[in-house]
Amino acid sequence: MSFRRSGLGMRRHRSLVVVLLAGILLAVPVAGCGSPETTGHRAGGGPVHLDDLQGAAGVRGVALQNPLGKPDIRLTGTDGRSYDFRAATAGRLTLLFFGYTHCPDICPTTMADIAAALGVLPAADRAKVSVVFVTSDPQRDTAAVLGAWLAQFDPSFIGLTGSFELIAGYADQLGVTLERPRQQPDGSVTVSHGTQVTAFSPDGIAHVVYLAGTKVVDYAHDIPLLIAGRT
Repeated sequence: MSFRRSGLGMRRHRSLVVVLLAGILLAVPVAGCGSPETTGHRAGGGPVHLDDLQGAAGVRGVALQNPLGKPDIRLTGTDGRSYDFRAATAGRLTLLFFGYTHCPDICPTTMADIAAALGVLPAADRAKVSVVFVTSDPQRDTAAVLGAWLAQFDPSFIGLTGSFELIAGYADQLGVTLERPRQQPDGSVTVSHGTQVTAFSPDGIAHVVYLAGTKVVDYAHDIPLLIAGRT
């Protein structure tokens, strides 16, 4: 299975074009929200309305026809130390995203929405989730830059950096398209990358991905189910 061929989740930030071709995926219907209850707040303010999480019948993400195994990612964390992705996240629900800190929209929105969803869940569930952000712009996203940026959303979020070639190779294993950042004549930098969040269940297998624009309520709905292995 290759998302690269399908162009899933490709984001070209300079031209503000999102390509979301999911023809090779089995789409799981997105259930509507039931009677809303205000149980938390989105990062930056505003209520998050959740339906009955315990009554869920299935996940709201996009189901993969061919599940993905957790790649053997070894990059540098925000503490400057080597990070072994498989070992560090073993037995945990792990949400993996490739993006960059200078992103004007999708990257910060995705991180804020995941943080907001985690914030309204029970502490016991929150403790079983790892969120890992791998930069697609390693020349600018140093460990220090990544750490400061991610701390705005949740200090537990993990940031990883390394050579672009190494990062692109890991992304390719998951069908996440990355293109080398390119500086334009006007001084701006074009950074094109896939926008999907890959959700690895505690067994180390990803059955579901989340596309750009996934709502807080849907992350909050799905996370307890994914922790329990219900995909």
